[in-house]
Amino acid sequence: MLIKNARIVTPDEDFIGVVSIQDGLIHELARGTTSAAAALDWQGDYLVPGLVELHTDNLEKHLSPRPGVMWNTDAAFVIHDAQVAAAGITTVFDALCIGDRSNVGIRERELQVKCANALSRFSQQDLLRADHFLHLRCEIATSDVVDAFDELADHTLLRLVSVMDHTPGQRQWQDPQQWRAYQERHGKWTDEKMASALDELRDEQQRFAAAHRHAIVERCRSRGVPLASHDDTLVEHVAEAAADGISISEFPTTLLAAQAARSQGMEIVMGAPNVVRGGSHSGNVRATELAQAGLLDILSSDYVPSSLLHAAFALPGLCDWPLARAIATVSARPAKSVGLNDRGAIQVGLRADMIRVRLDGALPVPMATYRVGERVA
Repeated sequence: MLIKNARIVTPDEDFIGVVSIQDGLIHELARGTTSAAAALDWQGDYLVPGLVELHTDNLEKHLSPRPGVMWNTDAAFVIHDAQVAAAGITTVFDALCIGDRSNVGIRERELQVKCANALSRFSQQDLLRADHFLHLRCEIATSDVVDAFDELADHTLLRLVSVMDHTPGQRQWQDPQQWRAYQERHGKWTDEKMASALDELRDEQQRFAAAHRHAIVERCRSRGVPLASHDDTLVEHVAEAAADGISISEFPTTLLAAQAARSQGMEIVMGAPNVVRGGSHSGNVRATELAQAGLLDILSSDYVPSSLLHAAFALPGLCDWPLARAIATVSARPAKSVGLNDRGAIQVGLRADMIRVRLDGALPVPMATYRVGERVA
């Protein structure tokens, strides 16, 4: 494939030029144009690398489209894949939350195993549009998280593990009333129900969190699986993560935690919806505040796949960043943080994972998505 008149975004700059693709790889980049009759004319549309998503909860939306409704696992996986590819994501880490806890997401072990099996089967049969890997999100303050981890630890597509503790009163839910408001989105709670839930969750945290965190960290070390720490809030949280050999700080909730993560050489991940919305839905630090302070390395679409491309194109205007730097937060930086060195940039020799993007005002519209040179959306 030969493409001309594309605004190519490389790791360092953007320019109008020509790209040739051979055997699924980027073969040549050149400024200017070509008279070759076979060239596809992109008419000034952007050519950016396929997006690399390390943490998406999007699969959960398709597994449970309404409260109390559980959808067919295979069907949910297929439409999740189609949606992320349409959003320009060519490599996606499907986040499966393990550790059964009431009122927190979809955590049934049987369902998670079904999802992991669907991922293996569809990948082997080449039925997926994007490259999918497994990200195990481990709720350490639960009784069964280590057993659940052991069921999936040897999955061939496991590439990332995060340790997290959503017990109200700390980290993401420093204010228990915010946690209550989140739980009440499907119906009001009485004060008695709130008090009972807090007592139960705090008891589980005391009994399980420290031991289970240690067990999972050790298992990841022995397997060489990258680790992320979720919702760090205090300097002490970051220090604990660094002592555990964790290299990724995922969604730090405060400027202080992000500064501590930078001092430890950790990659800092923030939510793309935070950028698009202008702030955190939980009242935590704004992603643009971290970007302006030089404390943002990677964006994650989290719960809105389309936010990844939207946020990357918004960062230059919001934070006075070059477009190439902004695009790297959704491509090269996440890819390198998990050892995927064959993708993430428009660069000779790398995989031809790329998106054709047209601007409608300030809104980037993904017109086509290519994985290893083949159009998939």
